Amino acid sequence: MSEPVPGLFVTGTDTEVGKTYVAVLIARWLAAAGRKVGVYKPAASGCRRKGKKLISDDAVALWEAASRPGDLDRVCPQRFEAPLAPHLAALAEGETIDAQRLRDGIDYWKARSDVILVEGVGGLMSPLGQDDYVADLADEFGFPLVVVSRNVLGTINATLQTLITAATFRDGLPIAGVVLNHPTQPSNDASLATNRRELSARCVPPILAEVAWGAERFDVEVDWLKHSIDRM
Repeated sequence: MSEPVPGLFVTGTDTEVGKTYVAVLIARWLAAAGRKVGVYKPAASGCRRKGKKLISDDAVALWEAASRPGDLDRVCPQRFEAPLAPHLAALAEGETIDAQRLRDGIDYWKARSDVILVEGVGGLMSPLGQDDYVADLADEFGFPLVVVSRNVLGTINATLQTLITAATFRDGLPIAGVVLNHPTQPSNDASLATNRRELSARCVPPILAEVAWGAERFDVEVDWLKHSIDRM
């Protein structure tokens, strides 16, 4: 039997925390390290229409960062236009999310990749249908989580809640660590200066890195390939 393909599952503490931005930086690092990188976003809503086709800008960004591997349409096989949770966006268009396709879509990348990077939708408990949550896919894929947390007031609570959810979901999800992201321009939020220190003191998984507003790299060098193999 062939060895399983390693990977990382990028999730967030909420929507709009910069999951795609962080995932793009990771994909670029892996590609620059000479790896064949598979990128997979099981479903996306809020897609833009170009003629008869729906485009997920997140999927395009991941595909470009990974040096355009395989077929772009395979990056995000289920795309919907309405800016709602994917299963609600599908219903608004008279469709339903295909639960089996959420799972089988990754097989395309397993067959042609050294490492796979999955970007989830919203947070771990964001629904993907009547019975599925993002955490269900994370559990079934088995890749360590990279939890993207927004550096703002309130991030300590949001990050700890996400880590608790990961640790207690089914038998527990493997966690590589947390990335603290700045998705908006710096403000006078006083917590920006203390959030990383507070999270480091309270989180069991490590704070892997921080990403400044508009930065093209992490503040420290991270071996993402090693984290894709490790299990906590």
